Amino acid sequence: MVVAHARTGASLPVEAYFSALREVKQERGVSSQDMMQGGRCIGLHTATAECGLDNGFNLLETALAPVDDGPRGLDRLAALAHRELADTLQALEADEACILNASQHPDCPRDAHWYAKVCVPRPIYRELRDHRGWHHWEGIDAKAQNGANTSVPVEGAIRALNVAIALAPASLALFANSPLESGRDTGLRENRMTIWPRVFGPARFPGDAWLCQYPSRPFHDLGDFFHWMFGAGTVARGLPLAPSYDYKSVPTVLLEGDPCLEDFLTAPAWRGRRSDDGSTVELVPHARHFEYSQIGQFLDARLRYRLDAEPPLAELLDAWRRDGGLETLFAACGAQTYIEARAPGAGFADECLLREAGPAQALSLLPAPSAVQKGLLANLDEAWRLVNEWGWQALGELREPAMRTGVGDGRVKALCAQVLSVARSGLAPHDASWLAYPEFVLDSGRSGADRLLDTWNSAGGTARQRLAALLAHHAAVQPGRYGGI
Repeated sequence: MVVAHARTGASLPVEAYFSALREVKQERGVSSQDMMQGGRCIGLHTATAECGLDNGFNLLETALAPVDDGPRGLDRLAALAHRELADTLQALEADEACILNASQHPDCPRDAHWYAKVCVPRPIYRELRDHRGWHHWEGIDAKAQNGANTSVPVEGAIRALNVAIALAPASLALFANSPLESGRDTGLRENRMTIWPRVFGPARFPGDAWLCQYPSRPFHDLGDFFHWMFGAGTVARGLPLAPSYDYKSVPTVLLEGDPCLEDFLTAPAWRGRRSDDGSTVELVPHARHFEYSQIGQFLDARLRYRLDAEPPLAELLDAWRRDGGLETLFAACGAQTYIEARAPGAGFADECLLREAGPAQALSLLPAPSAVQKGLLANLDEAWRLVNEWGWQALGELREPAMRTGVGDGRVKALCAQVLSVARSGLAPHDASWLAYPEFVLDSGRSGADRLLDTWNSAGGTARQRLAALLAHHAAVQPGRYGGI
């Protein structure tokens, strides 16, 4: 969620937000736990959500707890998402702030001074900047996504991932919402997704950039996917000293000689230095290191999982060598697997959308990426048939026009129409109502980016004046304004 000052529209690091949010939730009878980092509160944990920050104090993040699939599942998800959004908007008043309906702040610095001021002090960022050479500050201007997360059975996980990656241009176009950067028109509808070449271009390890590039072919099985991600040409990220799922904040070990994870896991032990105090340690490989490292790629979709039972490392390595071996092992270990979509830009109902489309489209905007993904993955055979009809490489080539002109490109628009048709067929009739927003974008040819650009261009004046002019039309409105709660 892109935070902006409620009078000027300037990017704003929150200060009073978490205290205010705690009070908002207490008034509703919801208890919360503070999440601390570097002596500062960076989030609240409740039974239904983690309300925190992404990479900066100017970029809020809410991660919802899993919602049961089944009848009215998307209704429950939408109600929870809108409730959390309402709490956030109320709490932001303590900072005289709002949320912009944008997937990137329209006019925000990315220089060293701003980065030092707003970056969340997580240990992983030191590794990424200082050891791996990433230009992490490229994303400090509040680049935001609406990440749909949909559970899938282990045996179908790779096909689901392939579908999510290949059909991502449709989501890039339908949810495009970042035409502006640093106070200028970028010429793109979804400029947010230009971040990865800028972050990884100067990186110390070429494999880091490789892991954000569209694969040359679909993945065959889990083993194939993890060979791509952890094999020769890649370099293992810092690994935890003790078992952990916290990949951003725990102390880690940077391995000497920069091996790939596959080489590390097949060694008896590996020398490295701790990221927190620089001391030298011997790290013994464990199956948990394999599971921990799943986050290390930046495609338009990720395969995420958690194992209920940790297998012996030797058993994991043996399964990894066999076709379908990891699927069998993961199923035996009670794997919970899901697809994390990263292509849909963040979007929130605003006055402009209410005027142009109406309350039904405004209501559907927040859960719509989840509805699209749920429909596709529930209709996986048809979705995979669509991928094969277009061709893997042809779909990869649609990514750039989807970012540049969105549904204004004829081929991208045709893909969007087919994707929505397949998704609608995969949903129960009632759930299909949550596709109202992307169907409006397809029919009108106007995404959030087009509406934002219209206001920006008609406002005139300096970038600062245009930014202030956006607020009346593009600040997120309380869900009660359109029936969200």
